[in-house]
Amino acid sequence: MTEAPLLRVRNLRVTYPGEQGDVHAVRDVSFSLGRERLGIVGESGSGKSTTGRAIMGLVPPPGRISADELRLGETDLRGLSERGFREIRGRRVAMVLQDPKYALNPVMRVGRQIAETHRMHVGGGTRAARLAALTMLEAVNIRDPERVYRLYPHEVSGGMGQRVMIAMMLIAKPEVLIADEPTSALDATVQTQVLAVLDDLVRGRGMGLILISHNLHLVSAFCDRVLVMYAGRVVETCAAGRLHEATHPYTRGLLAALPTLEHRRAVLPQLRRDPAWAGE
Repeated sequence: MTEAPLLRVRNLRVTYPGEQGDVHAVRDVSFSLGRERLGIVGESGSGKSTTGRAIMGLVPPPGRISADELRLGETDLRGLSERGFREIRGRRVAMVLQDPKYALNPVMRVGRQIAETHRMHVGGGTRAARLAALTMLEAVNIRDPERVYRLYPHEVSGGMGQRVMIAMMLIAKPEVLIADEPTSALDATVQTQVLAVLDDLVRGRGMGLILISHNLHLVSAFCDRVLVMYAGRVVETCAAGRLHEATHPYTRGLLAALPTLEHRRAVLPQLRRDPAWAGE
């Protein structure tokens, strides 16, 4: 018997009003997510992050979200109230944002922020929440959890800040994790470490992961499947390990623009764009 998807998205649309009519940030995006690692790639402005925020109910007014289907398990997310979203955010679906400097509360110790998430979604007293936070910090490979627990966000490095964010988002054991550019500001070594932490936790807990990134090399090596977005639409879906065999001109253009050590080029190919790809 085939296991039901954790997340089902069909014809998701996100629209903003503009001076010359509606601006369609996300156009009829459809996909399902099982217990796997799904990558979403594309240029800045392609709708990657907006798709993730729409699933979380985090598109602020005057943005409008609509879909033929938007379901987390058996929960219909369409028309869910803000109170309803607060009940599932963190507990059933969580999102790791790009920069911990802006995502974490700057006047609150990081350990207390993690513990607060546990108390909100799992319950229990202060001591139980603190113990859970320390255990989670250890799970994301932070060597001295007691010391880091007492630090403020400005006192941690970029890589440690991302691990703190991962700990905070996973402490309530959600079914789905959305990671929005979680390694973009990190050097290659720390990127690998952070992704290894994510991989271990996602696989160990049987979660679904959506990794939003502009880094095609990273996504092809880390994920199971890849969605390629252009101007708010999904233009191609393929297995991550076969991304090099992609056929859509936009995906081929993205791949061709990647520099390689094996082939030195004075000029990188220019990425061609066609309004027809966006359905215009």
